[in-house]
Amino acid sequence: MATLIERITVNPKQCGGRPCIRGMRIRVTDVLNLLAHDLTREQILTEHPDLELEDIRACLRFAIDRLNHPVLAA
Repeated sequence: MATLIERITVNPKQCGGRPCIRGMRIRVTDVLNLLAHDLTREQILTEHPDLELEDIRACLRFAIDRLNHPVLAA
């Protein structure tokens, strides 16, 4: 199983610096949006043949990690 750092990449010159999957122009938010609109993992993989099942899992783990950080009080 690949780690998040191998699956989720951030390049300031690509997609406005937003997190993408393995250097492709498929953003983490794109995959999360498809899942939120009730597409199955299989449907997403069919629509985006360059993706792998582990990429989808990495997007979910990435979102969990981002949301799980405590918010610092100002």
